[in-house]
Amino acid sequence: MTAALEGSEGTGKRALITGLSGFTGRYVEQELRAAGYEVFGTVSPDGAPAEGRYPVDLNDRAGLAAVVQQVQPDVVAHLAAIAFVGHGDVEQIYRVNVAGTRNLLEALAGLAKKPSAVLLASSANIYGNTDVGVIGEDVPAAPANDYAVSKLAMEYMARLWQDKLPLIVVRPFNYTGVGQHENFLLPKIVSHFRRKAADIELGNLHVWRDFSDVRMVARSYRRLLAAPAAAGRTFNICSGQAYSLGEALDMMADIAGYQINVHVNPAFVRANEVVRLVGDNSRLAAVTGPVDSVPLADTLRWMYQA
Repeated sequence: MTAALEGSEGTGKRALITGLSGFTGRYVEQELRAAGYEVFGTVSPDGAPAEGRYPVDLNDRAGLAAVVQQVQPDVVAHLAAIAFVGHGDVEQIYRVNVAGTRNLLEALAGLAKKPSAVLLASSANIYGNTDVGVIGEDVPAAPANDYAVSKLAMEYMARLWQDKLPLIVVRPFNYTGVGQHENFLLPKIVSHFRRKAADIELGNLHVWRDFSDVRMVARSYRRLLAAPAAAGRTFNICSGQAYSLGEALDMMADIAGYQINVHVNPAFVRANEVVRLVGDNSRLAAVTGPVDSVPLADTLRWMYQA
């Protein structure tokens, strides 16, 4: 897609982002604004109302429907969710991720003029532990925690609306960047190096993850929203390369100029830990063009220097 086209694809169109003030939402907003969209979004109920920002709970069915009717979006990126695997309130995970998404789809289906694209953020966590080397979208789901089960349940629930709305399901693998909360692994590691900590406590070191840059993820979402061929399909969002936790630590040591002492804290080792997650992004590339992945070392340097 040419730069000129990217700058005009959203001209005259309204985009709704749920979870606008979240980590990913801010980057998707930047992408969509740069492409010419007028951007609106939902923020948490305790957030401050501002122009184009609507504090509303996904489980406030009437309130959410009122926002959708007011915005009349042409495209929707549904990012709001409980996104932390270790979140303590299991009931809330299901309430927000499944029932909240259903409320949104019900509201969108009730519009006189339907959106041209509705992107639903699921997760590569739905694949669980698999013996497949590189995971394509057709690999059977085997969720290994409540967060993953909630996202898979959301996907199945959304199928009830696929004859009414042009749904695009995305399954992002791990991704990171400036602004991600430190209860996620890489931001925690970066923050320790930034403050020159001598020691760090981590969980299982023998895990491999397909880490992407949040800016690539946001760009992929925008491109899918503009691609008619994306409707009704599911896409992995990933770099296609796995890094071990040890490799990430070595990259940060090179960037920061010193080695940190790593201590394994059994309290941080998750039951049913997914050992290896690396994805196949060929379906995404076929629809959006080449996936311009950012090398992990470059993302870590960006986070370290921010």
